Amino acid sequence: MTHPILIASDHAGFELKQHLLPFLKARGFAVKDIGTDGPDSVDYPDFGAKAARAILNKEAAWGIVVCGTGIGISIAANRFKGIRCALCTSPEMGRLAKEHGDCNLIALGGRTTSPELAEKIVEAFINAEFQGDRHTRRIGKMDAADFC
Repeated sequence: MTHPILIASDHAGFELKQHLLPFLKARGFAVKDIGTDGPDSVDYPDFGAKAARAILNKEAAWGIVVCGTGIGISIAANRFKGIRCALCTSPEMGRLAKEHGDCNLIALGGRTTSPELAEKIVEAFINAEFQGDRHTRRIGKMDAADFC
């Protein structure tokens, strides 16, 4: 079993989140689902913040956040220093989010990403490794106090 990961969504991402749960568990991940728990309307900033705090508190190694497009929830998560959340719309973006950005969250769009494509994006992210080197320098610049 690998390190636990987390997954969160608003109502618009709920169905895709539910699809990804067994996909991740089948790959041996312990998955911490931090909501929402149904299709009733909720606010994506609440779940982006909840995911960011959980990562920063080391409750999970990395995670996935889902809203209608992935845009709003990624913006909410990225408001937290130390969070690097990339909105991924292709497997290449999933791979590069890890290789170049050392992202600790990826965002997906429940209304814009098919379950099959979401699986491919997540798989690419899982299988990628941070490349370090020049990317470490760039991440350091983003983490600088005057950048946040």
